[in-house]
Amino acid sequence: MTEQTLAERAVWRDTERCYRAVAARDSRFDGQFIMAVRTTGIYCRPSCPASTPKQQNVRFYPTSAAAQSNGFRACRRCLPDAVPGSPDWDIRADLAARAMRLISDGTVERDGVPGLARRLGYSERQLGRVLTSELGAGPLALARAHRAHSARLLIEMSGLPLTDVAFAAGFSSVRQFNETIREVFATTPSQLRAASLRRGRRKAEETPTGTKLSLRLPFRKPFDADGVLNFLADRAIPGVEHVTRDDSGVTGYGRTLRLAHGSGVVWLTAKDDHVRCDLRLTDLRDLSSAVARMRRLLDLDADPEAVTRVLGADPAFAPLVEAIPGIRVPGTVDGDELVLRAMLDPVATAALADALGERVPNCAESLEGVTTLFPTAAQIAERGAEVLSEPDRVVAVARALTNGVSVHVGRDADELRAELLDLPGIEPWTADYVLMRVLGAPDVLLTGDPALRRGAAALGIADDEKTLAERGRAWQPWSSYAGMYLWRA
Repeated sequence: MTEQTLAERAVWRDTERCYRAVAARDSRFDGQFIMAVRTTGIYCRPSCPASTPKQQNVRFYPTSAAAQSNGFRACRRCLPDAVPGSPDWDIRADLAARAMRLISDGTVERDGVPGLARRLGYSERQLGRVLTSELGAGPLALARAHRAHSARLLIEMSGLPLTDVAFAAGFSSVRQFNETIREVFATTPSQLRAASLRRGRRKAEETPTGTKLSLRLPFRKPFDADGVLNFLADRAIPGVEHVTRDDSGVTGYGRTLRLAHGSGVVWLTAKDDHVRCDLRLTDLRDLSSAVARMRRLLDLDADPEAVTRVLGADPAFAPLVEAIPGIRVPGTVDGDELVLRAMLDPVATAALADALGERVPNCAESLEGVTTLFPTAAQIAERGAEVLSEPDRVVAVARALTNGVSVHVGRDADELRAELLDLPGIEPWTADYVLMRVLGAPDVLLTGDPALRRGAAALGIADDEKTLAERGRAWQPWSSYAGMYLWRA
């Protein structure tokens, strides 16, 4: 990791830099740190439009949970939790970053802190010590902040009774829910709902098969929406995914989701300052997990300016970076699915989904014809041989995924890569591709990919794997983004 990246990691510790960002109301820093004002007891995003407080009255924290743990409540004017997530969790591969990815996916709500620690391979005590040191709050406080944000979304965007909101957001009791909302937002749940109705913010529809919601997913500008949507569209599986186009390109992308408490369908449309996310969920407890997966799928928490600084300094890349600002590395919504799809050609993948995929409840209500859940690893292990012409490798990998090889956002990259390479038919290129998309690893250069090498040759960078790898050292820690530019070239 470079010195510059280390400095970016610790941006909240650099009080002078943070205060300059606050004084300038610089929205590029939203999500990278939290500003808390001691005289008001409120924490804000850096770009909060309120009057800039005096520097001696300001404290900075890495997370909203840290601010809450120190007695501060959220600003109702700038809504500091409704910002892009910290790009730290994309850059870092350490325990704290992996824990934050799992917390945002709802692991604590489903499995508790013991389940979180087990997935990360640490004891609860070790995990608590590291998170408190790195992020200013332990796993329970971080999960509490996550629940509070999920609850606010449900209060403002759905018509659920507040009692149901409490349990859907992951609270263990209505009393805990009420106390947390009062402490974090300095208001009651009913007052939050009344305010959202006055602003006309509610966009939810209750149906017999679930709830439909329309949300805004913020991102850091610039955002190459065309690039990431085209990438997904080129690999779309009929039924599992669906794409709409016009003369200018892809206008929308939808797909099914297999979530902890049921299925979901999502439709994504890029706007100037946000991505519109239309969701249909069979169980609202999956809301926060679905949103987190959409953010990872589109790489919405990336820091495009940091990428531009490094890649734009390379004369070969500079014209591309200028022409295509804000490029993203597409993620995935399911690790097992990505591993299996990476092993199959498009025709075989479509046949597998059509034969073994489950239909989502009430397909007639699905968004834009998205009707089928991609089959699980267990289903492919059991019945894949009936569909595939050469099933041996794929079925063997599906069995391994079913019986213990876990592919999720909380995995250590080196350990996961080693486990994948032990599986039949998984080559280094496939393993690295999985790391790049499942973990959001920013520094993976797929030198073994012929298309990427053709792009490098077209730019006059390199025409062989060894030379490309050597040249790629200059692109660290953003080699994955460099690879996306090479694919585009």
